[in-house]
Amino acid sequence: MTEINGAVDKSSGKLHRWIEPIWGYVFISPWLLGLFVLTVGPMSQSFYLSLTEYNLLELPTYIGFDNYKEIFTDDADFWKSLQVTLTYVVLSVPLKLFFALMVALLLFQAIRGMSVFRAIFYLPSLIGGSVAISAIWRNLFGMDGFLNKIGGLFGLQGIDWINTPGTSLYTLVMLAVWQFGSSMVIFLAGLKQIPRDLYESASVDGASKFRSFFSVTLPMLTPIILFNLVMQIIGSFQMFTQAFIVTQGGPINSTLVYALYLYQKAFAYFNMGYASALAWILLSVIAVFTVIVFWSSKKWVHYET
Repeated sequence: MTEINGAVDKSSGKLHRWIEPIWGYVFISPWLLGLFVLTVGPMSQSFYLSLTEYNLLELPTYIGFDNYKEIFTDDADFWKSLQVTLTYVVLSVPLKLFFALMVALLLFQAIRGMSVFRAIFYLPSLIGGSVAISAIWRNLFGMDGFLNKIGGLFGLQGIDWINTPGTSLYTLVMLAVWQFGSSMVIFLAGLKQIPRDLYESASVDGASKFRSFFSVTLPMLTPIILFNLVMQIIGSFQMFTQAFIVTQGGPINSTLVYALYLYQKAFAYFNMGYASALAWILLSVIAVFTVIVFWSSKKWVHYET
């Protein structure tokens, strides 16, 4: 009977070990379904289309890697859009993180009504990427815009900031930097996590606030800086709305960012196969930059142990 009970217990244990994982898969099945239907499936379809000639009106025609070959060897606009996008990323990401950190340090002070100031500074991030703000930005920096009118009061000659190749991209960079709210909030959360006793120890050692910032605050914030840096790089490479509304890629392709060029190929020329190949190249470029940032983080990110 003991052996029988033992056999029953073993059988029950094996059944329990099988049932528990099955319930786990049942509970995560909505996420798995979304992963395959909304991510893996479209990505697979996109990669297949990148190997075809497809104009939406006819069935895709398989052409191998011809789209990729044409992009790299016979497409000057591709290289121009890549150069514009890299310039935009190099300028906008460090500036945005710098302003986000500086404002976060100001808003970290314990004074009355600080929550109101934090909400005010975060507001541009809520509306900054909208079509309406992009249209307002276009009017601000136009030849008859607000900026030139202010300059005119001081006798300064106006500049058509948006329609001048030398300044048009910088207006988009300023629009991006203006939206530093999300990074600022994350910096604020990071500042709250820094132990106060580190500042007390630095003060006892005679460190000034300037020295404390570089010896305590900045090293302790490096994991937050890494997170913000990666997220901003990924977002900046995909910038589209501002360029589409404010400059339409002009003048002379000076603001033809990569996502806008991809959009033009897909929905202006209906060359979906070519656009899919552009999308996969963009994914590869972002992956390379992300890997480089993570690889370099071993040398400058400090993790408290």
